[in-house]
Amino acid sequence: MSSKSPLYRKVAADLRTAIAAGEYGSGARLPAEDELARRYGVSRGTVRQALAALRVDGLVTSRRGTRRVVLGGATRLQSFAELSSFARWARSLGEEPGGRTVAIEPAAANEEEAHHLQLPVGQRVFKVLRVRTLSGAPVMVERTTYPERIGELVAAMPSDAVSHTDRLESHGVLFTDAQHTIDVVLADADDVRLLGCPAGQALLRERRRSTDPAGTPVEWSQDRYLPGTVAFTVHNSTAAGSLGRRFGEE
Repeated sequence: MSSKSPLYRKVAADLRTAIAAGEYGSGARLPAEDELARRYGVSRGTVRQALAALRVDGLVTSRRGTRRVVLGGATRLQSFAELSSFARWARSLGEEPGGRTVAIEPAAANEEEAHHLQLPVGQRVFKVLRVRTLSGAPVMVERTTYPERIGELVAAMPSDAVSHTDRLESHGVLFTDAQHTIDVVLADADDVRLLGCPAGQALLRERRRSTDPAGTPVEWSQDRYLPGTVAFTVHNSTAAGSLGRRFGEE
């Protein structure tokens, strides 16, 4: 995780990993706040922030002033709106999302973009490069390709707009379905410059194609996260499947 990330996020990530590994079974009590503060070399306020993040994830009880109890059951899964929008997801966890558009330019769709957006190769599209932050710390680089009509709307937005999704919805562009592919890639020059990570560092990548109610593609995006900042959880059953995004790493 970036050295600029808040300390509480590092503490929360470590505790999540311990809970996932079974070090604290369902119903077990976590160490007291002062013990955790000594263990991690942080203040009790930082520990409380970390425990609050775990509570939002549904991993521990919310009673303050007592040792938190580890809850059983699955990790909290996000709604579609939270998962499709970085800003909404961050706010659902009590984080302050931020963003800055680094570059936006019209271009001819290459074969990959044309395939995912269901356009002819060479069709005019808009490519957007953004850096996304949580509480001021850079955690993700977003590369999104939009069809021309949507890209023109994005190009007219302020470079520091926190959420493109919210603004596009105000123009009648709705995101109602998405296909996600999760893998790992190595940091390129843009990632190094915007995230402050070493060249060639492994980053978690989420590739996403979103469609509107008619099934028409509205975006093809590739988001790259710093390691340790986010994890994706898949829940499968005979009735349905769900994808969730949370802080930390497995």
